[in-house]
Amino acid sequence: MAKVLVVTSGKGGVGKTTTTAAIGAALAQNGKKVAVVDFDVGLRNLDLVLGAERRVVFDLINVVQGVAKLPQALIRDKRLENLSLLPASQTRDKDALTEEGVGRVISEMRGSFDYILCDSPAGIERGAMLAMRFADEAIIVTNPEVSSVRDSDRIIGMLDSKTVKAEKGEQVLKHILLTRYDPARASRGEMLGIEDILEILATPLLGIIPESQDVLRASNVGSPVTLNSPTSAPARAYSDATRRLLGETIPMLVPSEPKGLRKLFGRRAA
Repeated sequence: MAKVLVVTSGKGGVGKTTTTAAIGAALAQNGKKVAVVDFDVGLRNLDLVLGAERRVVFDLINVVQGVAKLPQALIRDKRLENLSLLPASQTRDKDALTEEGVGRVISEMRGSFDYILCDSPAGIERGAMLAMRFADEAIIVTNPEVSSVRDSDRIIGMLDSKTVKAEKGEQVLKHILLTRYDPARASRGEMLGIEDILEILATPLLGIIPESQDVLRASNVGSPVTLNSPTSAPARAYSDATRRLLGETIPMLVPSEPKGLRKLFGRRAA
């Protein structure tokens, strides 16, 4: 039975789609059967990041509305046989998604995959609420900026109140993924400190992804950074975050200018 993870944030542009693709690919590289689902109806970027935009025939809304069956809409990745994409629609409105329809699709997928990653649109509108509705776990992507962290705190509140698990009195397991971390700016005090972010959000840290042109280059060629540039700093950080999701105890390393990496507070990730 699959584990459903929502990749979410309050603020746009923090790296949700990049994260969904990178962690989805890394899970597949670890032998897991993975589906990534694009809930950003009307924009549809996950297929671009995965290099599958020309192969989209049917989409999530087609499956929700019964126009196409799930196997017709799923696109198998060309590089990783056990990674599949369920794309969003570019021509429909988010109101075409229904809770009943999304629940049925997720339920059907649970029997065929080990992990289902739901790439959420930003904010707290309908698409975002449905992306998190059936989640077992959540990766909350945030940048080290006040507005991003504040919006992430709001999303944590939604995960604790608006999900199926919350209604059953259970909790969605939550992780913080800090993206676009710049050690030079951090050393000058131009962004929030990691300790401050964790104190505000009171949620375990999954990983720290450094600011890097490798991420942009990978997106531009339609490949997750974990595949396109596997030895780069962001790819290694995403790979470590994925191993933590899988239950491994991996030292939490913080990019720093003089020495390259240091352990976070001298402790290991939970």
